[in-house]
Amino acid sequence: MKSKEIVISAIHQALDNMNMDVMKKEKIEKLLEVPSQQKMGDYAFPCFQLSKHLQKAPHAIAKDLAGNVNDKYIDHVEAVGPYLNLFFDKQLMGREVIKVILEKQESYANLAIGHGENVTIDLSSPNIAKPFSMGHLRSTVIGNALANIMEKCGFTPIKINHIGDWGTQFGKLMVAYKLWGDEDKVKADPIKQLFMLYTRFHTESEMNPELDEQGRTWFKKLEDGDEEALSLWKWFRDESLTEFERIYQLLGIEFDSYNGEAFYNDKMA
Repeated sequence: MKSKEIVISAIHQALDNMNMDVMKKEKIEKLLEVPSQQKMGDYAFPCFQLSKHLQKAPHAIAKDLAGNVNDKYIDHVEAVGPYLNLFFDKQLMGREVIKVILEKQESYANLAIGHGENVTIDLSSPNIAKPFSMGHLRSTVIGNALANIMEKCGFTPIKINHIGDWGTQFGKLMVAYKLWGDEDKVKADPIKQLFMLYTRFHTESEMNPELDEQGRTWFKKLEDGDEEALSLWKWFRDESLTEFERIYQLLGIEFDSYNGEAFYNDKMA
């Protein structure tokens, strides 16, 4: 419901009833406030500027207005100093809103302001071979909520899951897998096992810096299209995406694109 318009009209009508029609609706709208605490009302109207027009104390004007505001959606009005605090009839408004929702069903609150224009949203974007973090979860649910709102407003949201699937860390992971990995264990619990291997690599490399050089070498192989490096990278990526997809299904979230860093590797120039 257009609650703000209800309040503006009620105040404007009250001023008219009191033969004090000295303020247009546009001005009332600009002055209208939402109190910081619910106990102070749903809307508050300061009477300072009316005081200039009426040559009367603001608190007196608020008191006069409180006795003249009359609208079926407004339960009661309180004059608190120079402010007029207005409280809605929550049950009546609630019934009205629910009635409209039941009538319109899925089309409730649809807007056409987007005119079908595209809105790209970068959300989720987890890293391959690493656990799905709280940060990624936050990005996923907020991004999806924004996409839902955009769609409701008539835009065409394009949800992009820009996967972190490229970089030197994959060379390091390949070295770790070749040194300590177990194919069956990785297949049984891919994210946990791959992350353990990656963590072990960093622990071991502190004592053996040569491992870092091996990691860079394997990533160079990947960049150059080495068959074994590509095969390992694709396996790590596929296993990770399968696990991520399980989470997305639980959340009921789909994406329009999974193009990650690797997709743009040959497009950087």
